Amino acid sequence: MEKSKEIVKGKHGIFHPVAELLTPRFPGLRKKLDFADMDETATAFVEKVIGSTLFVSIALLLVSLLFLVRYLIPLFWIAPLIIVIPFLVFNYLMLYPDAMLVKRTKELDYEIVFAGRHVVIALKSGMPLFETFVGASSGYGEVSREFKKIVDKIMLGVPTTQAIREVTQNNPSKYFVRMMMQIANSVASGADVGSSLEGVLDQISKEQMIQLKEYSQKLTPAVMFYMLFGIIVPSIGVVFAAAVFSFISGGQYGASVLIPVFLLIAIVQFLFLGLIESSRPRYLI
Repeated sequence: MEKSKEIVKGKHGIFHPVAELLTPRFPGLRKKLDFADMDETATAFVEKVIGSTLFVSIALLLVSLLFLVRYLIPLFWIAPLIIVIPFLVFNYLMLYPDAMLVKRTKELDYEIVFAGRHVVIALKSGMPLFETFVGASSGYGEVSREFKKIVDKIMLGVPTTQAIREVTQNNPSKYFVRMMMQIANSVASGADVGSSLEGVLDQISKEQMIQLKEYSQKLTPAVMFYMLFGIIVPSIGVVFAAAVFSFISGGQYGASVLIPVFLLIAIVQFLFLGLIESSRPRYLI
């Protein structure tokens, strides 16, 4: 399957031989790309990362060189950066599938309960299972895309239970997999799909409510931590540092000192707020 995709993609780039050597070092990359719904081979992705690493590393090395020259720092410090910067950039860019996987999981979990209830209501009203899937294949974001995949497979002649299992194999959401496997098992055993699915949705809804409560409990100490290290310490620290620099240098300090300090404070606050935002559960209950 991997080779067939590469043939379809066409010509390879100049970094393809290197990418082929590095790809075996990331055995889980293929599965991550499937879970993240990224339609490319592992080798093609590594090839892109190598190219991006080259350009980003050159830019960062030039900035580092200008910094060393500006502050009269010995240029031999650029030597370790030539190794460290590409290594860090490459490993950082290799985390992109993980980030996309997390994003897709959150999008799937966001409307999973409402999409499931749509299926339950449709089934209890007497609608056939296939027509129910067709109705759920729009209006529920990423969940609808998964239902659309199932519908497309069924229209091609794939049995319903097999189509469900094939789609759930590459789905990162444990809630979606649980819901769809319940449907598949109910269809296979001849049980009432609507009633069994309703019980699963109630359990999923309770689990999501528990996660929201846990997040609210973690939020209070996180806000206190932010107030301390994001507002109070930087404010007092800047005032104290300004007084110390004024005493030591006789007031001879300016933008070359203040700009990096303010930039560092802004980066810390941005990272902290981003961490709080990314850890917030996103559910539509």
